Amino acid sequence: MITRRSRSVQHPGEKRMKLFSERSEAAGTGDLVRETELVISGVLRGGVILSAAIILVGIGYFYALKFSGHVVSLKFPHSLPAVFQDLAHAEPLAIVALGLLVLLATPVLRVAVSIFAFAMEHDRTYVVITGIVLFILLFSIFVVGGLLGHGAHAHVLRSGLSFFVLVFVGSLFAGFVGSLVGLGGGVFIVPLLTIAFGVPIQSAIGASIVSVIATSSGAAAAYVRDRMTNLRVGMFLEIATTIGAISGALLATVVNSAVLFVIFGLVLLFSVLPLIVHMGEELPEGVRNDRFSKALRLASTYPDQRLGRTVSYEVTGVPPGFGMMYVAGAISGLLGIGSGTFKVLAMDTAMRLPMKVSTTTSNFMIGVTAAASAGIYFQRGDIDPVTAAPVALGVLLGATLGAVTLPRLSNTWVRKVFIPVIVLVAVEMLLRGAGVL
Repeated sequence: MITRRSRSVQHPGEKRMKLFSERSEAAGTGDLVRETELVISGVLRGGVILSAAIILVGIGYFYALKFSGHVVSLKFPHSLPAVFQDLAHAEPLAIVALGLLVLLATPVLRVAVSIFAFAMEHDRTYVVITGIVLFILLFSIFVVGGLLGHGAHAHVLRSGLSFFVLVFVGSLFAGFVGSLVGLGGGVFIVPLLTIAFGVPIQSAIGASIVSVIATSSGAAAAYVRDRMTNLRVGMFLEIATTIGAISGALLATVVNSAVLFVIFGLVLLFSVLPLIVHMGEELPEGVRNDRFSKALRLASTYPDQRLGRTVSYEVTGVPPGFGMMYVAGAISGLLGIGSGTFKVLAMDTAMRLPMKVSTTTSNFMIGVTAAASAGIYFQRGDIDPVTAAPVALGVLLGATLGAVTLPRLSNTWVRKVFIPVIVLVAVEMLLRGAGVL
Protein backbone atom coordinates (compact mmCIF):
# COMPACT_ATOMS: atom_id res chain seq x y z
CA MET A 1 0.00 0.00 0.00
CA ILE A 2 1.37 3.36 -1.05
CA THR A 3 0.77 6.29 1.29
CA ARG A 4 0.98 9.96 0.43
CA ARG A 5 3.90 11.93 1.76
CA SER A 6 2.90 14.16 4.67
CA ARG A 7 2.45 17.83 3.72
CA SER A 8 4.58 18.79 6.70
CA VAL A 9 7.67 17.34 5.00
CA GLN A 10 9.33 19.84 2.67
CA HIS A 11 10.97 18.87 -0.58
CA PRO A 12 14.76 19.49 -0.52
CA GLY A 13 14.34 21.97 -3.38
CA GLU A 14 11.77 23.90 -1.37
CA LYS A 15 14.15 24.04 1.59
CA ARG A 16 16.92 25.43 -0.60
CA MET A 17 14.57 28.07 -2.06
CA LYS A 18 13.43 29.12 1.42
CA LEU A 19 17.01 29.35 2.69
CA PHE A 20 18.02 31.39 -0.38
CA SER A 21 15.05 33.72 0.19
CA GLU A 22 15.97 34.22 3.86
CA ARG A 23 19.59 34.97 2.98
CA SER A 24 18.54 37.40 0.23
CA GLU A 25 16.24 39.19 2.67
CA ALA A 26 19.03 39.42 5.24
CA ALA A 27 21.43 40.70 2.58
CA GLY A 28 18.86 43.26 1.51
CA THR A 29 18.52 44.46 5.10
CA GLY A 30 22.30 44.65 5.38
CA ASP A 31 22.44 46.69 2.18
CA LEU A 32 19.89 49.14 3.58
CA VAL A 33 21.87 49.50 6.81
CA ARG A 34 25.01 50.12 4.79
CA GLU A 35 23.18 52.74 2.70
CA THR A 36 22.09 54.45 5.93
CA GLU A 37 25.68 54.58 7.16
CA LEU A 38 26.96 55.94 3.84
CA VAL A 39 24.26 58.61 3.68
CA ILE A 40 25.04 59.86 7.21
CA SER A 41 28.78 59.72 6.53
CA GLY A 42 28.27 61.67 3.30
CA VAL A 43 26.33 64.42 5.07
CA LEU A 44 29.07 64.82 7.68
CA ARG A 45 31.84 64.78 5.09
CA GLY A 46 30.01 67.27 2.85
CA GLY A 47 29.38 69.66 5.74
CA VAL A 48 33.03 69.50 6.79
CA ILE A 49 34.36 70.15 3.26
CA LEU A 50 31.94 72.99 2.57
CA SER A 51 32.54 74.74 5.90
CA ALA A 52 36.33 74.40 5.60
CA ALA A 53 36.25 75.82 2.06
CA ILE A 54 34.17 78.84 3.11
CA ILE A 55 36.35 79.49 6.17
CA LEU A 56 39.52 79.33 4.04
CA VAL A 57 38.07 81.80 1.53
CA GLY A 58 37.09 84.21 4.31
CA ILE A 59 40.43 83.94 6.12
CA GLY A 60 42.38 84.32 2.87
CA TYR A 61 40.37 87.42 1.99
CA PHE A 62 40.80 88.81 5.53
CA TYR A 63 44.60 88.56 5.52
CA ALA A 64 44.86 89.70 1.88
CA LEU A 65 43.06 92.92 2.79
CA LYS A 66 45.08 93.31 5.97
CA PHE A 67 48.48 92.87 4.31
CA SER A 68 47.55 95.14 1.40
CA GLY A 69 47.09 98.02 3.82
CA HIS A 70 43.29 98.14 3.89
CA VAL A 71 41.54 98.85 7.17
CA VAL A 72 39.68 95.66 8.06
CA SER A 73 36.79 95.84 10.48
CA LEU A 74 37.17 93.42 13.39
CA LYS A 75 33.51 93.68 14.29
CA PHE A 76 31.84 90.39 13.48
CA PRO A 77 28.16 89.43 13.11
CA HIS A 78 26.52 87.25 15.73
CA SER A 79 23.07 86.68 14.28
CA LEU A 80 21.94 85.18 10.98
CA PRO A 81 20.47 88.45 9.59
CA ALA A 82 23.69 90.28 10.53
CA VAL A 83 25.78 87.64 8.73
CA PHE A 84 23.85 88.08 5.49
CA GLN A 85 23.87 91.86 5.85
CA ASP A 86 27.66 91.90 6.19
CA LEU A 87 28.04 89.40 3.35
CA ALA A 88 26.27 91.89 1.10
CA HIS A 89 29.09 94.34 1.93
CA ALA A 90 31.77 91.66 1.31
CA GLU A 91 33.00 91.73 4.91
CA PRO A 92 35.64 88.97 5.32
CA LEU A 93 34.65 88.08 8.88
CA ALA A 94 31.08 87.54 7.68
CA ILE A 95 32.38 84.95 5.20
CA VAL A 96 34.27 83.20 8.02
CA ALA A 97 31.17 83.37 10.22
CA LEU A 98 29.12 81.78 7.43
CA GLY A 99 31.61 78.90 7.23
CA LEU A 100 31.41 78.44 11.00
CA LEU A 101 27.60 78.43 10.82
CA VAL A 102 27.73 75.70 8.15
CA LEU A 103 29.94 73.69 10.50
CA LEU A 104 27.61 74.29 13.46
CA ALA A 105 24.62 73.26 11.33
CA THR A 106 26.21 70.00 10.15
CA PRO A 107 25.20 67.91 13.22
CA VAL A 108 21.64 69.25 12.95
CA LEU A 109 21.46 68.30 9.27
CA ARG A 110 22.93 64.90 10.10
CA VAL A 111 20.11 64.23 12.58
CA ALA A 112 17.48 65.37 10.05
CA VAL A 113 18.92 63.17 7.30
CA SER A 114 19.13 60.24 9.72
CA ILE A 115 15.33 60.24 9.96
CA PHE A 116 15.06 59.55 6.24
CA ALA A 117 17.95 57.08 6.38
CA PHE A 118 16.20 55.02 9.07
CA ALA A 119 12.97 55.30 7.10
CA MET A 120 14.81 53.64 4.19
CA GLU A 121 15.38 50.69 6.52
CA HIS A 122 11.69 50.75 7.53
CA ASP A 123 12.93 51.16 11.11
CA ARG A 124 10.01 53.00 12.70
CA THR A 125 11.46 52.84 16.19
CA TYR A 126 14.54 54.85 15.24
CA VAL A 127 12.60 57.19 12.99
CA VAL A 128 10.66 58.18 16.12
CA ILE A 129 13.79 58.31 18.34
CA THR A 130 15.69 60.46 15.82
CA GLY A 131 12.66 62.70 15.34
CA ILE A 132 12.59 63.32 19.11
CA VAL A 133 16.30 64.24 19.03
CA LEU A 134 15.73 66.66 16.13
CA PHE A 135 12.79 68.32 17.92
CA ILE A 136 14.81 68.79 21.12
CA LEU A 137 17.75 70.13 19.12
CA LEU A 138 15.67 72.69 17.20
CA PHE A 139 13.87 73.71 20.39
CA SER A 140 17.22 74.32 22.06
CA ILE A 141 18.61 76.37 19.16
CA PHE A 142 15.61 78.53 18.34
CA VAL A 143 13.68 78.75 21.63
CA VAL A 144 16.28 78.41 24.39
CA GLY A 145 18.93 80.10 22.23
CA GLY A 146 16.57 83.00 21.57
CA LEU A 147 15.95 83.45 25.29
CA LEU A 148 19.54 83.13 26.53
CA GLY A 149 21.66 84.04 23.53
CA HIS A 150 22.01 87.76 24.11
CA GLY A 151 24.83 89.84 25.47
CA ALA A 152 27.28 90.21 22.56
CA HIS A 153 30.67 89.86 24.23
CA ALA A 154 32.30 90.07 20.77
CA HIS A 155 36.00 90.03 21.68
CA VAL A 156 38.68 90.20 18.98
CA LEU A 157 42.10 90.86 20.50
CA ARG A 158 44.54 88.92 18.32
CA SER A 159 44.41 88.78 14.53
CA GLY A 160 48.04 88.41 13.39
CA LEU A 161 49.13 85.63 11.05
CA SER A 162 51.39 84.09 13.72
CA PHE A 163 48.36 83.84 16.01
CA PHE A 164 46.46 81.99 13.26
CA VAL A 165 49.32 79.55 12.56
CA LEU A 166 50.07 78.74 16.21
CA VAL A 167 46.41 78.22 17.10
CA PHE A 168 46.00 76.06 13.99
CA VAL A 169 48.92 73.81 15.02
CA GLY A 170 47.66 73.49 18.60
CA SER A 171 44.16 72.71 17.35
CA LEU A 172 45.48 70.06 14.98
CA PHE A 173 46.93 68.23 17.97
CA ALA A 174 43.69 68.70 19.93
CA GLY A 175 41.61 67.30 17.08
CA PHE A 176 43.92 64.31 16.65
CA VAL A 177 43.82 63.30 20.32
CA GLY A 178 40.14 64.18 20.64
CA SER A 179 39.15 61.90 17.76
CA LEU A 180 41.11 59.00 19.28
CA VAL A 181 39.51 59.18 22.73
CA GLY A 182 36.06 60.57 21.92
CA LEU A 183 36.58 64.13 23.19
CA GLY A 184 36.01 67.47 21.51
CA GLY A 185 39.49 68.88 22.03
CA GLY A 186 38.32 71.68 24.29
CA VAL A 187 40.53 70.39 27.12
CA PHE A 188 43.49 71.62 25.06
CA ILE A 189 41.85 74.55 23.26
CA VAL A 190 40.70 76.53 26.30
CA PRO A 191 44.09 76.58 28.12
CA LEU A 192 45.91 77.26 24.81
CA LEU A 193 43.79 80.30 24.05
CA THR A 194 43.45 81.73 27.56
CA ILE A 195 46.97 81.12 28.90
CA ALA A 196 49.14 81.32 25.78
CA PHE A 197 47.27 84.05 23.91
CA GLY A 198 45.22 85.89 26.53
CA VAL A 199 41.91 85.24 24.77
CA PRO A 200 38.89 86.04 27.00
CA ILE A 201 37.33 82.96 28.54
CA GLN A 202 34.01 83.56 26.72
CA SER A 203 35.70 83.45 23.30
CA ALA A 204 37.80 80.46 24.37
CA ILE A 205 34.68 78.54 25.37
CA GLY A 206 33.01 79.54 22.09
CA ALA A 207 36.03 78.19 20.21
CA SER A 208 35.83 75.05 22.35
CA ILE A 209 32.23 74.51 21.19
CA VAL A 210 33.45 74.87 17.60
CA SER A 211 36.23 72.35 18.25
CA VAL A 212 33.73 69.84 19.64
CA ILE A 213 31.54 70.03 16.54
CA ALA A 214 34.57 69.99 14.23
CA THR A 215 35.99 66.88 15.93
CA SER A 216 32.60 65.16 15.81
CA SER A 217 31.91 65.98 12.17
CA GLY A 218 35.44 65.33 10.92
CA ALA A 219 36.05 62.03 12.72
CA ALA A 220 32.51 60.64 12.67
CA ALA A 221 32.36 60.86 8.87
CA ALA A 222 35.14 58.26 8.68
CA TYR A 223 34.04 56.20 11.68
CA VAL A 224 30.46 55.83 10.39
CA ARG A 225 31.72 54.95 6.90
CA ASP A 226 34.05 52.31 8.40
CA ARG A 227 31.19 50.86 10.51
CA MET A 228 32.93 51.46 13.84
CA THR A 229 30.15 53.66 15.27
CA ASN A 230 27.01 52.17 16.84
CA LEU A 231 24.38 54.43 15.26
CA ARG A 232 21.50 53.06 17.32
CA VAL A 233 23.30 53.53 20.63
CA GLY A 234 24.27 57.05 19.57
CA MET A 235 20.79 58.07 18.42
CA PHE A 236 19.06 56.69 21.51
CA LEU A 237 21.48 58.28 23.98
CA GLU A 238 21.30 61.64 22.19
CA ILE A 239 17.81 62.05 23.65
CA ALA A 240 19.40 62.18 27.10
CA THR A 241 22.33 64.39 26.10
CA THR A 242 20.24 67.02 24.29
CA ILE A 243 17.73 67.28 27.15
CA GLY A 244 20.65 67.50 29.55
CA ALA A 245 22.29 70.24 27.45
CA ILE A 246 19.12 72.36 27.61
CA SER A 247 18.86 71.79 31.37
CA GLY A 248 22.49 72.78 31.80
CA ALA A 249 22.11 75.93 29.70
CA LEU A 250 19.15 77.00 31.83
CA LEU A 251 20.92 76.18 35.11
CA ALA A 252 24.01 78.09 33.99
CA THR A 253 22.13 81.34 34.54
CA VAL A 254 21.55 80.65 38.24
CA VAL A 255 24.28 78.21 39.36
CA ASN A 256 27.82 79.12 40.41
CA SER A 257 29.90 77.47 37.67
CA ALA A 258 33.10 77.59 39.76
CA VAL A 259 31.62 75.17 42.29
CA LEU A 260 30.47 72.88 39.48
CA PHE A 261 33.93 72.81 37.91
CA VAL A 262 35.38 71.62 41.23
CA ILE A 263 32.66 68.99 41.79
CA PHE A 264 32.91 67.52 38.32
CA GLY A 265 36.71 67.63 38.41
CA LEU A 266 36.68 65.48 41.54
CA VAL A 267 34.07 63.14 40.04
CA LEU A 268 36.28 62.64 36.99
CA LEU A 269 39.30 61.79 39.11
CA PHE A 270 37.33 59.10 40.93
CA SER A 271 35.99 57.85 37.57
CA VAL A 272 39.51 56.88 36.55
CA LEU A 273 39.45 53.95 39.02
CA PRO A 274 37.17 51.59 37.04
CA LEU A 275 39.16 52.39 33.90
CA ILE A 276 42.36 51.32 35.64
CA VAL A 277 40.67 48.08 36.72
CA HIS A 278 39.89 47.30 33.07
CA MET A 279 43.24 48.64 31.83
CA GLY A 280 44.38 45.42 30.14
CA GLU A 281 40.97 44.45 28.79
CA GLU A 282 40.97 44.25 24.99
CA LEU A 283 37.29 43.29 24.72
CA PRO A 284 34.58 43.15 27.44
CA GLU A 285 33.81 39.62 28.60
CA GLY A 286 30.59 38.10 29.90
CA VAL A 287 28.39 40.96 28.64
CA ARG A 288 24.78 40.01 27.87
CA ASN A 289 22.08 42.19 26.36
CA ASP A 290 19.65 43.54 28.95
CA ARG A 291 15.97 43.81 28.07
CA PHE A 292 16.31 47.43 26.95
CA SER A 293 19.18 46.54 24.66
CA LYS A 294 17.15 43.71 23.14
CA ALA A 295 14.12 45.92 22.59
CA LEU A 296 16.23 48.68 20.99
CA ARG A 297 18.47 46.24 19.05
CA LEU A 298 21.68 47.85 20.35
CA ALA A 299 23.99 44.86 19.93
CA SER A 300 26.19 45.14 16.86
CA THR A 301 29.57 44.37 15.29
CA TYR A 302 32.59 46.35 14.15
CA PRO A 303 35.62 45.49 11.99
CA ASP A 304 38.79 45.49 14.10
CA GLN A 305 41.87 45.96 11.92
CA ARG A 306 44.19 45.29 14.84
CA LEU A 307 42.60 41.92 15.62
CA GLY A 308 42.02 41.14 11.95
CA ARG A 309 38.38 40.13 12.39
CA THR A 310 34.84 41.39 12.87
CA VAL A 311 34.01 41.72 16.57
CA SER A 312 30.47 41.03 17.79
CA TYR A 313 29.41 42.65 21.05
CA GLU A 314 26.34 42.99 23.27
CA VAL A 315 25.15 45.93 25.36
CA THR A 316 24.03 46.06 28.98
CA GLY A 317 23.35 48.74 31.61
CA VAL A 318 21.16 50.86 29.34
CA PRO A 319 19.23 52.71 32.13
CA PRO A 320 22.38 53.82 34.07
CA GLY A 321 24.09 54.65 30.77
CA PHE A 322 21.11 56.81 29.76
CA GLY A 323 21.22 58.58 33.13
CA MET A 324 24.95 59.25 32.80
CA MET A 325 24.32 60.70 29.33
CA TYR A 326 21.84 63.18 30.78
CA VAL A 327 24.52 64.27 33.26
CA ALA A 328 27.02 64.54 30.39
CA GLY A 329 24.65 66.78 28.45
CA ALA A 330 23.97 68.93 31.52
CA ILE A 331 27.72 69.38 32.06
CA SER A 332 28.10 70.43 28.43
CA GLY A 333 25.38 73.06 28.75
CA LEU A 334 26.57 74.26 32.16
CA LEU A 335 30.28 74.51 31.53
CA GLY A 336 30.59 74.92 27.78
CA ILE A 337 32.55 71.70 27.21
CA GLY A 338 31.91 68.68 25.00
CA SER A 339 31.67 66.30 27.98
CA GLY A 340 32.97 63.49 25.80
CA THR A 341 34.80 62.10 28.82
CA PHE A 342 31.50 61.35 30.56
CA LYS A 343 30.02 59.84 27.39
CA VAL A 344 32.95 57.46 26.95
CA LEU A 345 32.82 56.57 30.66
CA ALA A 346 29.10 55.79 30.40
CA MET A 347 29.50 53.50 27.40
CA ASP A 348 32.72 51.85 28.58
CA THR A 349 31.95 51.28 32.27
CA ALA A 350 28.13 51.20 32.48
CA MET A 351 27.11 49.78 29.09
CA ARG A 352 30.32 47.74 28.58
CA LEU A 353 30.89 48.56 24.92
CA PRO A 354 34.34 47.89 23.43
CA MET A 355 36.58 50.93 23.96
CA LYS A 356 36.87 51.73 20.26
CA VAL A 357 33.09 51.67 19.89
CA SER A 358 32.73 53.89 22.97
CA THR A 359 35.12 56.52 21.58
CA THR A 360 33.75 56.47 18.03
CA THR A 361 30.13 56.63 19.21
CA SER A 362 31.06 59.46 21.59
CA ASN A 363 32.59 61.31 18.64
CA PHE A 364 29.35 60.77 16.76
CA MET A 365 27.30 62.20 19.64
CA ILE A 366 29.32 65.14 20.95
CA GLY A 367 28.59 67.31 17.92
CA VAL A 368 24.85 67.07 18.52
CA THR A 369 25.25 67.84 22.22
CA ALA A 370 27.40 70.87 21.39
CA ALA A 371 25.00 72.02 18.67
CA ALA A 372 22.23 72.12 21.29
CA SER A 373 24.05 75.01 22.98
CA ALA A 374 26.03 76.44 20.04
CA GLY A 375 23.21 78.81 19.07
CA ILE A 376 23.40 80.44 22.49
CA TYR A 377 27.16 81.00 22.24
CA PHE A 378 26.92 82.35 18.70
CA GLN A 379 24.18 84.86 19.52
CA ARG A 380 26.10 86.01 22.60
CA GLY A 381 29.04 86.92 20.37
CA ASP A 382 31.23 84.27 21.99
CA ILE A 383 32.16 82.56 18.70
CA ASP A 384 34.79 85.00 17.44
CA PRO A 385 35.61 84.14 13.77
CA VAL A 386 39.27 85.23 14.05
CA THR A 387 39.78 82.81 16.95
CA ALA A 388 37.38 80.06 15.93
CA ALA A 389 38.57 79.80 12.29
CA PRO A 390 42.07 78.38 12.98
CA VAL A 391 40.55 76.18 15.70
CA ALA A 392 37.99 74.76 13.27
CA LEU A 393 40.49 74.15 10.46
CA GLY A 394 43.14 72.64 12.74
CA VAL A 395 40.70 70.39 14.56
CA LEU A 396 39.11 69.19 11.31
CA LEU A 397 42.49 68.14 9.93
CA GLY A 398 43.58 66.58 13.24
CA ALA A 399 40.30 64.68 13.61
CA THR A 400 40.65 63.32 10.08
CA LEU A 401 44.18 62.07 10.84
CA GLY A 402 42.96 60.55 14.13
CA ALA A 403 40.14 58.72 12.35
CA VAL A 404 42.71 57.10 10.04
CA THR A 405 44.89 56.11 13.02
CA LEU A 406 42.32 54.67 15.47
CA PRO A 407 41.36 51.50 13.54
CA ARG A 408 45.01 50.39 13.69
CA LEU A 409 45.22 50.71 17.48
CA SER A 410 44.18 48.20 20.14
CA ASN A 411 41.34 48.86 22.60
CA THR A 412 43.91 48.55 25.40
CA TRP A 413 46.10 51.25 23.89
CA VAL A 414 43.12 53.60 23.42
CA ARG A 415 42.22 53.15 27.10
CA LYS A 416 45.82 53.92 28.10
CA VAL A 417 45.63 57.18 26.14
CA PHE A 418 42.20 58.01 27.54
CA ILE A 419 43.18 57.73 31.21
CA PRO A 420 45.83 60.52 31.23
CA VAL A 421 43.55 62.70 29.10
CA ILE A 422 40.69 62.29 31.58
CA VAL A 423 43.06 63.21 34.43
CA LEU A 424 44.07 66.29 32.43
CA VAL A 425 40.39 67.23 31.97
CA ALA A 426 39.82 66.82 35.71
CA VAL A 427 42.82 69.01 36.59
CA GLU A 428 41.67 71.67 34.12
CA MET A 429 38.21 71.68 35.71
CA LEU A 430 39.69 72.07 39.18
CA LEU A 431 41.91 74.93 38.00
CA ARG A 432 39.00 76.67 36.30
CA GLY A 433 36.95 76.23 39.45
CA ALA A 434 39.77 77.82 41.44
CA GLY A 435 39.89 80.74 38.98
CA VAL A 436 43.35 79.90 37.64
CA LEU A 437 42.05 79.43 34.07
